[in-house]
Amino acid sequence: MTDANDRELVIRDLRVAPAASPDHEILQGINLTIRKGETHAIMGPNGSGKTTLAYALMGHPAYVVKSGEVLWKGYDLLKLSPDKRSRLGLFLAFQYPTAIPGLSVASFVRSALNAKLQGIDKNPDVDPTDSTRGGISMLDFRRRMREKMAMLKMEDSFAARYVNDGFSGGEKKRLEMLQMAMLDPEFAVLDETDSGLDIDALRIVAEGVNAMLNPNMGVLLITHYQRLLNYITPDYVHVLAAGRIVTSGGKDLALRLEEEGYGPILRENGLETDVPDDALAVPQEPEAAAAGR
Repeated sequence: MTDANDRELVIRDLRVAPAASPDHEILQGINLTIRKGETHAIMGPNGSGKTTLAYALMGHPAYVVKSGEVLWKGYDLLKLSPDKRSRLGLFLAFQYPTAIPGLSVASFVRSALNAKLQGIDKNPDVDPTDSTRGGISMLDFRRRMREKMAMLKMEDSFAARYVNDGFSGGEKKRLEMLQMAMLDPEFAVLDETDSGLDIDALRIVAEGVNAMLNPNMGVLLITHYQRLLNYITPDYVHVLAAGRIVTSGGKDLALRLEEEGYGPILRENGLETDVPDDALAVPQEPEAAAAGR
């Protein structure tokens, strides 16, 4: 395995169906290469398969991979369990994070960090609870948590709250970003991180993402809104429709989508649109601005 291949995630002919309906392929042959240091945005109409792609990359049990491969660090990720994919440096920020009453944010994040420190094969020589054997001391963990929470404009008391229990939309998304900051992934999939946020919360989350961007992390940014790309500038924009990537470009493509909607681009690429172009417009405002910070 060359260094160059260690720096890219390669998706080849990925075909995915829901486990409940395995004969109905949602993704019908996705081909995409994302290198470390690059930010790729995926946009597309509702039902085009954006979230399916995110879940398939992380191994969600509600989806079945019909064919294809996802190459990363010499592994085909599709043959690995979700926890091993995470141990290899992948991270997924959920569109709808789950609440876990009774489990504090600090305990949750520390457990995740300790699990990652053990490596893909759970190296027996590493004891995450022992700072002399590859672990992180409680003092260093707390210091790091405070630093990352300050970056995301989160109060210190946030660490003692239960995971997503009673959180506003903005708080849930900031917790996703806190996990990402603490785990320091090499490849991050952000599934509609902007969904349900008002403009202030969106700006804080975007600033947090921008602060984490670095040459050693690739990002797949899935969004329904162009507005997020006003804050996080993508290197590439891809349009996903009818289960495949129909065209790719730069930030100008996202701006064109905002102005014209998906209709013209879909027709240019040979896809029929049986609904009015108004129904294929890119939303201008958050779906749930009232969700708050």
